[in-house]
Amino acid sequence: MKSILILLLFIGQSLCSYTQNVGALPQRMPVAIKGATIHCANGKTIQSGVIAFEAGKITILEDMRSSKILNQDKYEWIDATGKHIYPGLIALNTQLGLSEIESIKATNDFSEIGSYNPEVRALVAYNTDSRVTPTVRSNGIFLTQTAPVGGVISGMSSVMMLDGWNWEDAVYKADDAIFMYWPYLNSPSRGSNNDAAKQNPTEQFENKIRELKSFFDQAYAYSAKINPQPRNLKFESLIPVFKGERKIWVRAHDVIEIQSAVQFFEPYSIKPVIVGAQEAWKITDFLKEKNIPVVLSETHRLPMYEDDNIAQPFKTPAILADNSILFSISVDGFWQVRNLPFQVGQAIPYGLDKETALNCITINAAKILGIDRSTGSLEVGKDATLLISEGDIFDMMSSKVSMGFIQGRKIDLSNKQKVLNSIYRKKYNLE
Repeated sequence: MKSILILLLFIGQSLCSYTQNVGALPQRMPVAIKGATIHCANGKTIQSGVIAFEAGKITILEDMRSSKILNQDKYEWIDATGKHIYPGLIALNTQLGLSEIESIKATNDFSEIGSYNPEVRALVAYNTDSRVTPTVRSNGIFLTQTAPVGGVISGMSSVMMLDGWNWEDAVYKADDAIFMYWPYLNSPSRGSNNDAAKQNPTEQFENKIRELKSFFDQAYAYSAKINPQPRNLKFESLIPVFKGERKIWVRAHDVIEIQSAVQFFEPYSIKPVIVGAQEAWKITDFLKEKNIPVVLSETHRLPMYEDDNIAQPFKTPAILADNSILFSISVDGFWQVRNLPFQVGQAIPYGLDKETALNCITINAAKILGIDRSTGSLEVGKDATLLISEGDIFDMMSSKVSMGFIQGRKIDLSNKQKVLNSIYRKKYNLE
């Protein structure tokens, strides 16, 4: 009994001390990393390169054989020979920082009561002390778009860095988009006697679209007024959307949903981002013609319909890439976001080029978010947000992120799972 208590105390102390998500220290001196294969995510790969950064920005990116800084003492040198350097990965459409334990309501803050909540801000609910964050971060995911769920219009998302004392420190781009769910053609419930259930599914769908149009028409009229009274916060949150300063992200999956969502917003001169898009592979010509960005659901899932090819979720990314559609891949939720690179990697054997796979969770994601001028690829002048991996980032057997930087700040890659692994390896003399 005494030994068990000592072990429990040791575990408790270790878990308490392993990582409070405090902000990493600012970069104090120039850092240079040499010898690694550098995957720039802009069509360029340097087999044995040097990358240097100062004050959080990349200053040098070149081949090691022609580098002139190898002997300069002003840099803190890191030898990464035989390893790989990638841009920090970007996770779209997540609830990171908004949920901790799914079964405990008090730890979940990702939705609001009501159907139309465009004014709701995920930003102010973001929890930098989440115990989920370190696990996700340790797999190389350094930026996330945290978005609310629920209702018809869920609210505003924000782009967050997975580092910081509070949400003010962590925010990268505040209130970047408004998320919503597109109405779907649903069949009436069996055995139901209420009038709504007796309605034709197409009629229900059209009624929902009319209701949505009424809401947007009112918001559009409100946006044209000068100092409108009384103020309407729901409509005010849509004014930047009508001005092209904030995007609309629509969760839609089948062909009818996707096409109707795109066509619905055309009179307002809005190009939505389609999220989920399980049947995007069927309408590539339409998406390309309308220039619509797509954020696919995870690849580790069943196809949408029973008669679809069982491997269709793995094939869809390559189909979009071959048709020059700007796309990314996301993993819904929070815990499972840690598997984002492996979900993307699963599409590689089904035709997706490895560099394109990297692009879809780095520079493509940054372009869709509108932050590609400062991050998403490794280029001189951009943020020094990058990771060093001892293996292929897409291979769960060889991938091991050994070091990471967010805007030049060296971040802690420990997490609860690593601590527990270390504790029990010591207990059973496996070190």
